[in-house]
Amino acid sequence: MNMLVNLADLLAAPGREKPFSFEADAAALDVVSPDYSFEGPVRMEGRLLNTGAGIRAEGTVQAVKQFTCDRCLKACTEEQSHPFAEEFHQGREDESDSSFYEGDTLDLLPFLRDVLVASQPIQNLCKPDCKGLCPVCGHDLNEGDCGCDRFVPDPRLAALQQLWKKDERKGDN
Repeated sequence: MNMLVNLADLLAAPGREKPFSFEADAAALDVVSPDYSFEGPVRMEGRLLNTGAGIRAEGTVQAVKQFTCDRCLKACTEEQSHPFAEEFHQGREDESDSSFYEGDTLDLLPFLRDVLVASQPIQNLCKPDCKGLCPVCGHDLNEGDCGCDRFVPDPRLAALQQLWKKDERKGDN
């Protein structure tokens, strides 16, 4: 699969623009992760602009992501929209670290894959303030408190805690 854009008319004069719009099946993009998947087509739309020094691509990538929340383990679906702006230069891949194109065509498929993968967060959360599960009983804390004692003492202060308990026992006598 490719997303080739013919640049011949765009390269004719600096300042020219060309809109583009593509859809790709998520499986064809080879975006495989054990943590999430994409449902339905992934859309990329925007415009190409001849800047005189290269071709600037601007637009958005839209996808529907399915994942399991890392904290509460609920199945989630999230609509995503990722803006992008990239400058492409004529040449070969090994000539520089920048994005490139050869001849008068530009394949946006590798760039689409890069935008989609790089835009994914490190943690998959159903909401930013997800409280997760109780480590004692497994209750979903987003639904309310379960009443379990979840206090975990700082192990660095364990010696002070033992001294405090000794003082309490002496006071009881």
